[in-house]
Amino acid sequence: MAEQSADWAEAAVREHAHVEIASREEQVLERIERARRARPRLREENITLAHGAGGKATQTLIEAVFLDAFRNPLLEPLDDGARFSVDGASMVFTTDSYVVSPLFFPGGDIGDLAVNGTVNDLAVSGAVPLHLSAGFILEEGFPVADLKRVVQSMRAAAEAAGVQIVTGDTKLVQRCKADGCYINTAGVGVVRRPLGGDVRPGDVVLVSGPIGEHGVTIMLARGELDIEADLVSDTAALNGLVATLLDACGDGVRRMRDATRGGVATILNEVAGDAGVAVVVDEDAIPVRPDVRGACELLGIDPMYVACEGRMVTIVSEEVADTALKTLRSHPLGVGASVIGKIKDDPPGLVLLRTAFGGTRIVDLLVGDPLPRIC
Repeated sequence: MAEQSADWAEAAVREHAHVEIASREEQVLERIERARRARPRLREENITLAHGAGGKATQTLIEAVFLDAFRNPLLEPLDDGARFSVDGASMVFTTDSYVVSPLFFPGGDIGDLAVNGTVNDLAVSGAVPLHLSAGFILEEGFPVADLKRVVQSMRAAAEAAGVQIVTGDTKLVQRCKADGCYINTAGVGVVRRPLGGDVRPGDVVLVSGPIGEHGVTIMLARGELDIEADLVSDTAALNGLVATLLDACGDGVRRMRDATRGGVATILNEVAGDAGVAVVVDEDAIPVRPDVRGACELLGIDPMYVACEGRMVTIVSEEVADTALKTLRSHPLGVGASVIGKIKDDPPGLVLLRTAFGGTRIVDLLVGDPLPRIC
């Protein structure tokens, strides 16, 4: 009888502990959901570098200032490009600015970065990129030879992507008022094949190749750290890869995003929040080159938050997942593609990472960026 009482007592303690843990988890999830439903409010009196990092501070700045002022149906989705129609044709328009430091880095420079970045924003929106603009802000004293090098790089990148730079602008600022050269590019494209609808539970998450190469390359190119690695930026135009994927998978492609500021983690959080789903990612499945992982470990940075400039995150239906993976891997820019996770229905709005140690943790948006000025 005494033994039965002891067993009963132990079972009661275990049940109480389980209920208490479950209750704490529910409370945490409820707090996160309340915070996300709250109206964005910019609390800072001055702009900081964190507001340009692509994380929570950027999101708050966009929603509390820009979206609040310019709100309209084309802007409200806050996608990589605005979708609109002209004489029955579905179009996408996008713009981006580039302030990378240093201007020249292993694998590229600010010129091809500007072209590729805008081409990619159009491509992952499901559009065929057509025409670009180029606006230059130049600092007094900037070497003409460097400007010519940047322009030649832009021309080569545009030719490789099959687009034309058809208009532009040039402005000059006084010495020490800029970092030599800033570039703004805008682009327009036509949608030939719309994407396959909303993200839903059961869909599969893929990444087109190893992540974090661009951000770590820029960091090492600054020469501020005594770290040597044989790395080059992954900057590339993805429109050819996107076209190949859409041809193979059609409506099975739900959504595509190029993982720039804030990296893959930020993209997955945007997907989870927009679609009201959970994204569950397997840490062991995320492709990261050893040099990138090593540099990130030395600096205490998670590669999932490090920018890429030639990688995309793709959400596809489960039915076409195998085809999508094979198609990506058949293209030169997708050789290292991998399935990294799945879409679940619960907990909505969150990204969960199944760690290499068998645990699970929330992958949230960062407030700032550990690597500023990378694009």
